[in-house]
Amino acid sequence: MQWFFSLQAWQQACLASLMTYGATTLGACLVFFSGKLNSALLTALTGGAAGIMIAASFFSLLLPALGYETPIPNFAAVTISFFLGGALVFVSDAVLSRKKKEFRRLSRKNGLMLLAMTLHNIPEGMAVGVAFAVAPHEPAAALSALLFAVGIAIQNFPEGACLAFPLRADGMSPRKSFFISQASGAVEIPACLMGAVAATFITGLLPWALAFSAGAMIAVVCSELIPECFEQNKTVAAVGVISGFCLMMLLDLALG
Repeated sequence: MQWFFSLQAWQQACLASLMTYGATTLGACLVFFSGKLNSALLTALTGGAAGIMIAASFFSLLLPALGYETPIPNFAAVTISFFLGGALVFVSDAVLSRKKKEFRRLSRKNGLMLLAMTLHNIPEGMAVGVAFAVAPHEPAAALSALLFAVGIAIQNFPEGACLAFPLRADGMSPRKSFFISQASGAVEIPACLMGAVAATFITGLLPWALAFSAGAMIAVVCSELIPECFEQNKTVAAVGVISGFCLMMLLDLALG
């Protein structure tokens, strides 16, 4: 552990980002151990993904965003960014609808879900990088940053799974479902390094990026995940949403 604390901030951030990315990869690996999913299980998983994304958008993104100072009133910056994140999803929805041939093996719902998860991982990676950058060579502060990264990693595990299984249900092979799901977490590595190398600039950008990602996630949940799973089985969907929300809320509050 002393060896880790002796590293430069960007090196610590790099190792931490590999850990958070690895957790997403491990979650996506679960797709290799599942057979064909029945409709009830798929409904529960879709509801669980919705619950995870709702909780993550609030506890991991909006609440931290409200704690930063911005050039304009903080609540205005968060509101504007949240709106723009949601708008991006609707624009992306229109693009995916027009490109059906190019996305024939990736449904619109899962395409938007992949986009939202990837956007969500960018500010998370930045936050981890900044956490290490503001505490160079201070073991106590570096330990706090490391624990923060561990919390992000634990949260990433169910996120990797909740993206891989719907892709598998779409008819993709386990290998392709895994590859696409783990790729959503790979963006944390460059984002984390950016946060560590340019901490001052990134700190100013973080509240905007956090709220933007929250808007994108909520838009996907409301427009795609909730309507689809509740159309199949309201009770199972509701249990999935509540379970997913409770899981992510527990992880965020206990480890964030």
